[in-house]
Parts: sequence; C-alpha cells; structure tokens
Amino acid sequence: MKKLTFFIALFTASISIINAQKKQVTLEEIWGGEFRGEYMDALQSMKDGEHYSVLDFNKASRSTSVNKYSYKTLQKTATLVDSKDIKDISYFSNYAFSSDESQLLLATDITPVFRHSTLGKYYIYNIKTKTTRLVSEQKIQEPTFSPDGTKVAYVFENNIYYKNIATGQVTQVTTDGMNNEIINGVTDWVYEEEFAFVRAFEWNKTGTKIAYLRFDEANVPEFSMDVYGKSLYQTQHVFKYPKAGEENSKVTLYIHDVKSRKNNQVIVNDYEYIPRLKWTKDTNVLSFQKTNRHQNKLDLVFVNATDFSTKTILTDSDPAYVDVTDNLTFLSNNSFIWTSEKDGYNHIYHYSKSGKLINQVTKGNWEVTNYYGFDDKKEMIYYQSVENGSINRDVYAININGNGKKRLSSKTGTNNATFSNNFTYYINTFSNSTTPNEFTLNSAKNGKVIKNIKDNSKLKAKVANYAVSPKEFSTINVNGNDLNMWMIKPLDFDASKKYPMLMYQYSGPGSQQVANRWNSANDYWYQHLAQQGYIITCIDGRGTGFKGRDFKKVTQKELGKYEVEDQIQAAKQLGAKPYIDASRIGIWGWSYGGFMSSNALFKGNDVFKMAIAVAPVTSWRFYDSVYTERYMTTPQENASGYDDNSPINHVDKLKGDYLLIHGSADDNVHLQNTMRLVEALIQADKQFEWGVYPDDNHGIYGGNTRLHLYKKMTNFIKENL
Repeated sequence: MKKLTFFIALFTASISIINAQKKQVTLEEIWGGEFRGEYMDALQSMKDGEHYSVLDFNKASRSTSVNKYSYKTLQKTATLVDSKDIKDISYFSNYAFSSDESQLLLATDITPVFRHSTLGKYYIYNIKTKTTRLVSEQKIQEPTFSPDGTKVAYVFENNIYYKNIATGQVTQVTTDGMNNEIINGVTDWVYEEEFAFVRAFEWNKTGTKIAYLRFDEANVPEFSMDVYGKSLYQTQHVFKYPKAGEENSKVTLYIHDVKSRKNNQVIVNDYEYIPRLKWTKDTNVLSFQKTNRHQNKLDLVFVNATDFSTKTILTDSDPAYVDVTDNLTFLSNNSFIWTSEKDGYNHIYHYSKSGKLINQVTKGNWEVTNYYGFDDKKEMIYYQSVENGSINRDVYAININGNGKKRLSSKTGTNNATFSNNFTYYINTFSNSTTPNEFTLNSAKNGKVIKNIKDNSKLKAKVANYAVSPKEFSTINVNGNDLNMWMIKPLDFDASKKYPMLMYQYSGPGSQQVANRWNSANDYWYQHLAQQGYIITCIDGRGTGFKGRDFKKVTQKELGKYEVEDQIQAAKQLGAKPYIDASRIGIWGWSYGGFMSSNALFKGNDVFKMAIAVAPVTSWRFYDSVYTERYMTTPQENASGYDDNSPINHVDKLKGDYLLIHGSADDNVHLQNTMRLVEALIQADKQFEWGVYPDDNHGIYGGNTRLHLYKKMTNFIKENL
C-alpha cells in the first residue's frame, strides 16, 4: 500500500511539474488578440455554383480585394477587384454583386449608426471595364442593385433614392424624411435591434417596383445620452426609443412604381408591427408579415401590386409569442417554406401559394436551428438542427416531402454550412470545445469532405502550450429539469480540496451558453481564473433555447423568476459537492446576465458571496417595447411581472460583495438602469463597487477598454471570492 501511495504521489507530482512548465493565459494576451483564429470573411457563393468569392486583405500592400475561388480546387481563379488598382479607393470593407455578377458595390468609409446600421461611401465597380462610379457624394445607407443591374437604390437622410448607373440620373422616391420624425426605407432603432433588419425596401424581381416601409416616429418618446468626448462641453445624442408600454412608430407600407414614379400606400389592418417584406416569385405579388403588439399572432399577407389589395395567406399563433425569422422561401410555383413551433418544437413546413399545408417536412422532439435553403432541382431542403443533442449542431438534407433525411456532417460539435448557389457543395465550419474552427469543402450529396480549407492548426498548437483545462459537459437535475452544464476546473484539480466557484450565465429567452463549440474570449478568461484556483461553471436554466417551446416559454410574463430560481438551486446543489467551497460561490453576467446575477445575489443572499453585473437591465420598465412586451406584455397589463423580479426592488437583501459596470453611451440597455439601481442601493444603505465607462456602448470595447474592464473584474473576484 505504501508503494502504491508513493507512485500515486509521484505521478501527481509529475503532472504538476508538466503543468507548471506550461504557459499561463494572461489578460493581456486575451485582449491583445493572441488567441484569435482564422476565418473566411464575406464569403459568397457565386451564381454558377462552381465558384465562391472572399474578401481578402493583403498585409504587404495594405489593400483589400475580392477574389474568386474554385470550389473544386479551392484555388484562386481571379481577382475581381483590388483596392490598390483603384485611384479613389484605398480600401473597402464589404462588397455586393449585381444579379448578373458583372458589377460590385464596394463599401468604404463606414460609420456605425446603431448595432447593425451604418453610413458609408459606396462605389459601383464594373468588373469588365474596370471603371468605378461613386453612388453618392454623401454618406448613404443600404445601397442595393436593381435586379437588372441598371440602378442602385439607397437611403439618404431618411429618404429613398435610386440612381441610373448609365446616365447618372438620380430619382428621389420620398421627400418627407426627417430626423427623429419620419424614416423611409430603413428601420427605426427598435426594429433594427429586435427584428434584426435595417433595409426596409425591396425591389421586385423585374426592377419595376420598390416596396418600402415608412416609420412615423414623431410621437415616440425620445431618449438622450450625454457624449463627453474631448471638447469643453459635452453633447447629447437624442434618438427615439419606445420603452415598454410606450408609443411605437406608426409603420405604413408603400409600393413605388418606377415607370410612373407614384407611391401607393397598401392599406394594412389590425397590426402593430410589419417585421418582414419579401417579393414572391410573381413580379406583382409582394408578401409581408404583420404581428400584433403582444406578438402572439403572426400573419403572412400577400399584396397584389397592381390594385394593392391584400390577402392573409397564413396565420401562426402561440399563447406566448411567435418568433419572426428569415426562413420564408418561395418556390418557383409560389408555394413556400415556413418554420414554426406549433407542434412544440421548431420545424420546417411546406405550404401552397394559397396557404394550404402541403406537409410538415421535419418532425421530432428536437429543434431546427438554421434553415439553409431549397434545391429546386433535387427538391431537397438543407438545414441545421440539434438532433444529435441540444449542445451540438449538425447539417442535414431532407426531401421536401419529408423523406430521405441524411445527416451530412459527421463530427460531434458545432457544424455550420454555407452552400454553393446550385447546392452541389458546401463549406462546413466545424468546432467543438477542444477543436478550433475547421473549414472544409464538402459534397452536398453525402457530406463527404472533398478538401480541407483551413484548420487553425497554428492556434491549436499555440493553445497546447498553455495550461488549459478541459470544458466538462454534463447535466444537472434542478427543480425537476435536466439542465445542460459545463464546468472548467483547475488543471491540477484535486478532489480532496475545496475550491471557490464562479458561475456564469445569460439566461435570456431562447439563448444558449452551454454549447459544444470552440473558445470565446470569455473562455480564455475562465482558463485564466482556473489557473488562479477557481472552478468556473455555466448552467442553462429554464427559459433558454433548443429544448422545445414549453421549456423556453415557461418564463412568459415573469422574466427573472424561474431563471433565478434555477441558478440559486444549482449553486446550492453544486455547493454540496465535497470539492466546492459553498461559502465562496460567485456569479456574473452581462446584459440579461447582469439582470440575472444581480437578482441571484440579492435573492440568493445565503448562497452567493459576490456578483458582477455588466450593463444590466434592472427593470424591464426601462427596456424597449418590442423585446420586453414579447415576453412580458405591457407594464399596464402586467405590473407585478415587471416589479416582482426587478433587482431594484430587492436591494434590501444584499449581503455579499457587488460590482456594477455600465457604459455611459449604451443605446441598448441605458445607463438609467444602473443609475436607478445605484440610488436604490444608496437609500438602502448598501455598500457596493461600481464603474462607468465614458462614451462606451453596450459592448464596452475599443482601445484599452476591454483589458481594463477584465482586469477590474478579475481583481474584484480575487479580492472577494
């Protein structure tokens, strides 16, 4: 027995020596980009289905180019445009083809507006003649080729224009655009943020008509943020932001006729939002989606673009809410593909052009997580799902009649596909918790790997030199549910010792943090903390996604109740393990996660020793209408739902150590949330730490900011956990 004990001790000592010889992950390396992997930027399949294009950056010449590659060989076959060859352009950051791929729109001098929207200078580049034409002298938004490639439509100062490329003639479609009052052709703040689209105009397939949305936001309350900058006096950024229960923009639908230059309003009844526009395969039939304020009834409506009459084709309803997606696909006969949770899980459906159900294409107690497209020649649908476990993603093909399903991806982890235009090939991006992104060329017929493109082997080799602990996946039964969980332990973990534990979570409706994919920047931070002797844990509780509608929507009207109960109970159960010090459990989160970590510390004051909340929502009364009311209805209808789980109303329970962080220019979760919570804490005579990052938005980044933030959080953890 003594000899066995000696060898075990010797083995443990040897492992410790090996681990000690490995490098430690530093904060400077994480936020200095040392662990960034390789990607394929702005990849687009080209029309012939045999080639793809990529935006490349040449370090030597400091120029950008759009290069054409062969799927078969993966070799570059042509440089379509290079900024070093264009007199007026030193670089471009994105590109878009005309439908016949003879022209490119090149984006330069881009300025962010909000999360998705930008202003920029755009050039039209003719690939054959190698000539360049500026679309507009001013910075514009969302330039888009007409289908025949003769015109470019765009938005300038809230009005829609289009330019004849050959003659240079500019036609103004709308004239009433005005800042903070009327917007034509692009969305307002809340549509952009919560319905995830910016361009609110669409050409029909012949380029003879433009459908567009008009936003009247005159009665939407304004929100203002101080911008400190470097001048003597601060300025203010003022924009329209409808908080929960407040007035939204009045949105109307129009169709512009290019020949007559007339704008005709489409009369839409019984709606609050129009979150999607899309022309069908019929040049004179427009589709749009409308939903009520509660977002629990979504209609697909067809518009006759000759007489502007409307017809509701399909209605999807749910006791909680119906998600808006980009999955709607019209087939050549104007039948269409649609996704819905109506059987309890998100699945693919095929409807006739009149809205009659032809068949449910996918079925099962699992979720379709991405819809890739339809091959009309093979009549095959391509999609991504969690059939191989809710923390994994796989790529599948299935006949439109629901038969002949094939799993195309083969490795367990996260697989995502970008298909060629003719669905002959796809580029698969694969990763899991131990493998950085691998890019492979695959056959769409059977998923077979044809060639490797990039495998991030250099990054994998670099990480191998560091003392990195594996991410252990498991489930934990909490409050009657098997919840997905991961845990990172110190590399020299000793089960006979007790360790402090930091829990991370987000928990927003339909979200997922426990996923089998490669490291995010936060994961490297967790490795840094594990090297300091901490166990890091993440648990996806009730309300998170990819386990069916009932699991996701149980939090309806009570955001912050069940999610917090799950985190508190999970902490108690983990704290009972012999290797976790139950007196040293902390929790942190960002945004919705900050809302959660604050509530967990206050309500679970006998469980959590400390918490960090970054950019937290502290009352859903302060957040925007579209997101909040989707899950909570309005404050006027559900006051207790808003107030019972607001951290502001539980500050009296604070016992542990609390760090509160926010950016002063957060246009999403306003600094108001932190200020109101701070005042409540002060009046409750509760001590806490807090910091405000000047002129930083919801992401709190830029320059040295992220490094500073994570140093602050790391120091707080070391001092208080």
